[in-house]
Amino acid sequence: MEKAIVVGAGLAGCEAAWQLAKRGIRVELYEMKPEKKTPAHQYSGFAELVCSNSLRSDRLENAVGLLKEELRRMDSLIMECADAARVPAGGALAVDRTVFSDLVTEKIKNHQNIDVITGEVEKIPDGNVIIATGPLTTPDLFKEITCLTGRENLYFFDAAAPIVTLESVDMDSAFRASRYGKGEDDYINCPMTEEEYTAFYTELVNAQLAPLKEVDKQVVFEGCMPVETMAKRGKDTLLYGPLKPVGLTDPKTGKEAYAVVQLRQDNREGTLYNIVGFQTHLKWGEQQRVFGMIPALKNAEFVRFGVMHRNTYMNSPLLLDGRYRLKNSERRLYFAGQMTGVEGYVESTSSGLVAGINLARELLGQKPLVMPDITATGGLAQYISSGAVSKFVPMNVTFGIMCPSDKKFRGKGAKAEKNRFISERALKYVDEIVGEA
Repeated sequence: MEKAIVVGAGLAGCEAAWQLAKRGIRVELYEMKPEKKTPAHQYSGFAELVCSNSLRSDRLENAVGLLKEELRRMDSLIMECADAARVPAGGALAVDRTVFSDLVTEKIKNHQNIDVITGEVEKIPDGNVIIATGPLTTPDLFKEITCLTGRENLYFFDAAAPIVTLESVDMDSAFRASRYGKGEDDYINCPMTEEEYTAFYTELVNAQLAPLKEVDKQVVFEGCMPVETMAKRGKDTLLYGPLKPVGLTDPKTGKEAYAVVQLRQDNREGTLYNIVGFQTHLKWGEQQRVFGMIPALKNAEFVRFGVMHRNTYMNSPLLLDGRYRLKNSERRLYFAGQMTGVEGYVESTSSGLVAGINLARELLGQKPLVMPDITATGGLAQYISSGAVSKFVPMNVTFGIMCPSDKKFRGKGAKAEKNRFISERALKYVDEIVGEA
């Protein structure tokens, strides 16, 4: 039986190990938890979600919705467990994080072809390897990767939003609704008047930040920007972002509020909610003080404050091909997850699936499976392997990195119609190659 090593049991690593194992490859999966954790991790299970419990839109008019459906049809372990751990979130796929992690962990540990080995990996192992250690790869291994590639790696900062208890939310000052009525009132909405928002904004932009550690400068990825950084771009910026009131009618007034903070269910029991878009680097005491200025959160109990941590990623267009394999190397060495420059949980899963399938195919003497950019999976892989090297930045999946449609769409709803056409085209291709993959 052929053997492979996967380093890291996050979403990408677990997906890669699963794809290898189901194809008859013997897998050694290395994970340093629970012996050692990064600053972002708290739970001991595999595939821990640390930034949000939402895997974002589940609609085919949205690129990440398409990506999730492609993964489902290609027998993704992560998507199987995510669907089983789903909690209400309107048109999005959100999960109970503990249930989700436990499901993935159980599946991995019980697979007959997977051996889980606990401990930190400090050097790149010999043999057939997929490295999926994430954006917080430990210094010794990251140094090894840097020496191997001969390239200076880039970095950015990522942030996680606070979580509050439902019972501490003042529902007299809040209301349940989903934007534009999509979903079954899955969000708790915390409205603010113009006067309340102005006071909140003033304190937010002047609040104290937690000290940065072991870094010289701050580079923030646009898709996960701290709320205070966003606010400093202008007083109205938040009103077009996470505090946008559009599509949310307050049943008490029959009108839209000046600003609305949304809370999204974070666990299956519905006892915990995260503050949507409130990733932050404020000191914990400042978070309690400033976020408590939101009327519905005046007595909020924080079970987790927002945190910020260093994320690292590779200059992948120079280093990796469309299979996530190291270019111009005789070694069977693949990378997966956010360290490759894919941004987001679903995107990380996609990279692990592609890397796992292709390492298995290589070991079995089969042709590589390079997904074309008519699919979301392929568009993401092509972006990280052939994007602009000088300006390479992490990327969420978007229709913009996929092959456009030659068909023209006009009139009201044209964009949604076009996106659905692209999605249906992609899924038709995926269905055709599922047996081959």
